[in-house]
Amino acid sequence: MSLRFLRDDPLPAGVAEELGHPDGVRLRRIRCNNPGPFTFLGTNSYLIGEGEVALLDPGPVDAAHHGAILRALDGERLTRILVSHTHRDHSPGAAALQASTGAATFGFGPHQTPPAEGGDGGDHAFCPDHRLADGAVLEGEGWRITALHTPGHCANHLCFALEGSGVLFSGDHVMSWSSSVVAPPDGDMADYMAALRRLAKRDDRLFLPGHGAPLPEPIGFTRALLAHRQAREDGLLEILGRHGPATVGELVPFLYIGLDLRLQPAAAKSLLAHLLKLQTDAAVAIDAEGRWAVREQRS
Repeated sequence: MSLRFLRDDPLPAGVAEELGHPDGVRLRRIRCNNPGPFTFLGTNSYLIGEGEVALLDPGPVDAAHHGAILRALDGERLTRILVSHTHRDHSPGAAALQASTGAATFGFGPHQTPPAEGGDGGDHAFCPDHRLADGAVLEGEGWRITALHTPGHCANHLCFALEGSGVLFSGDHVMSWSSSVVAPPDGDMADYMAALRRLAKRDDRLFLPGHGAPLPEPIGFTRALLAHRQAREDGLLEILGRHGPATVGELVPFLYIGLDLRLQPAAAKSLLAHLLKLQTDAAVAIDAEGRWAVREQRS
């Protein structure tokens, strides 16, 4: 399967979209109006169940989005707030939502990289009431969800499988509109690719991502994402082999031709993540001036 992103998402911000009743579970999506080069048209929040409802990803601090969630819950009770990961476009809205509803929060844990160590994109205020390890199960009225620890984009990233339905809430690990940014030190390319392999072995029929429209035929798409990352790694080794030692900044134009200038810093971070993985694999080395080169293979 070739990698084809879904660049269209007609859902207006603040409107609760009915996603059907897979395995009898009502699902709804509400998009926050926080568009940007990394958020596409905005962050998706998902309502799971009916009557007593769980919400996945409250989004950023945004009064309009907070109000839209409460309107969608009219006559229902929010009992759980699930967080896929602690980037600032996903978890900060939990505090106001918890204050309004009394719902408990659930997540893998607080953001793992301090600001001084490169974790400046994280929501360092969020700490879940209940921590979810890999394989943890949550049950509600008529539904059962399993948490899958999928680090790489963010060290504490979780996907959530709605058991018996073929639906996986894929967060920012697999999105329909774009590949994910993997930015060290909190992001890790080896972890990211390993988690992609894990998802590619599943038999889900639909991914509901953190940004963008629902993703049908997700397993083929996930395999294509993995092939895309492997091709990026192969291309990186080829460029280094042909042009010799180079800094990350010098490598970006070779591998991201025609890239939006706003995305170049993110591209540099993803390249760095690839290089760090290759360094661990003993395929490349870095010198004292920050220039990367292919390591000579000894027989």
